[in-house]
Amino acid sequence: MTRRRRETILSHGPSDRAGRISPFIVMEVMEAAAARAATGAAVYHLEVGEPGGGAPSAARAAAARALEGSPLGYTLPLGLPELRRAVSGLYRRWHGLDVPAERIAVTAGASGAFILAFLAAFDAGDRVALAEPGYPAYRNILEALDVEVVGLPTGIAEGFQPTPDLLAAVPDLDGLVVAGPANPTGSIIGEGPMRNLVGHARARGVRLVSDEIYHGLVFEGAASSALAFDDQTLVVNSFSKFFGMTGWRIGWLVMPDDLAPAIGRLAQNLFISPPAIAQHAALGALGAEDELRRRLPPLRRNRDRLLRALERGGVGRTAPAEGAFYLYADLGDLTDDSPAFCKHLLAETGIAITPGTDFDRKRGHRFARLSYAGPEDEVAAAAGLLEPWLKAQGRR
Repeated sequence: MTRRRRETILSHGPSDRAGRISPFIVMEVMEAAAARAATGAAVYHLEVGEPGGGAPSAARAAAARALEGSPLGYTLPLGLPELRRAVSGLYRRWHGLDVPAERIAVTAGASGAFILAFLAAFDAGDRVALAEPGYPAYRNILEALDVEVVGLPTGIAEGFQPTPDLLAAVPDLDGLVVAGPANPTGSIIGEGPMRNLVGHARARGVRLVSDEIYHGLVFEGAASSALAFDDQTLVVNSFSKFFGMTGWRIGWLVMPDDLAPAIGRLAQNLFISPPAIAQHAALGALGAEDELRRRLPPLRRNRDRLLRALERGGVGRTAPAEGAFYLYADLGDLTDDSPAFCKHLLAETGIAITPGTDFDRKRGHRFARLSYAGPEDEVAAAAGLLEPWLKAQGRR
């Protein structure tokens, strides 16, 4: 190869597809917060959805046993059979559903599950609907696969969730992604709304993907699994949130019968197998529900502290904070530039929150997401600083 040809190849840059993908803004906020912390200044991490308790003790003990007694080589591509059976048991305990272990694929986090689900269910050029605001990785992964994303603007009237009426106005849909409890809003999809969504999707031949990774973290009402209404729905879940195992990168996907063979082939080629040690830890975590449920009251207290601080500071409009560990706050009375607002908040108080533009490209400039997943003392300190700072912004 000539020098000139080699230079041409090296200067080509990223593919057009990669170049179109938007950044995950919360990661930029985390970097800014880390830079401030490196100077010795205080930082209050309300930007990232990471449970403060970490993996339960039973998960850590199971990982230690696996390190001592197993070579931890490759597992089967869809995960350890005993873990797949244990996840099947979780659906019986939580939802009274019989989900065969053969339809459960253990994945490299929920992110790996989304990649497998989207690749198996949709072709380039298909149209998939998402609620706005919503988790940005849905859009970014779909766009990386050349799937057309159709935004569904939602608000308080819809509980920040897609509805059959919103969907009816969108022609030629191939898929719908729903989430409950949702990121960034914390809103849930109850039994009636979920039944209606599933029925509408089925009647139109729309493939439904349900993100249920925040199940178990519900404070108001009850979140329903889409599997209760259609056992052929694609369902994504994870050990990251309720089970506190973010860095272990372990999740699962419930596969419809017609997509299971394709998902198996994709998993073999894309991931070989999920992380072995994380699978052993996950087996331990599934036996730690009592420990994990003791973490819910502190989360509720964190939520209530931040809601009071926002309201007293002049921010009274938030999405329904029914589950997960997020508040999605309407800052429209204070700013129409949430990225700048969040930067000023971090610089002046050390409180890191995420601008709404990460979750809604069109209307996010007047919103921000606050995570209350962290330790109580940190959230309490942040709430104490946030209220007077917001009041000062209202006087400017």
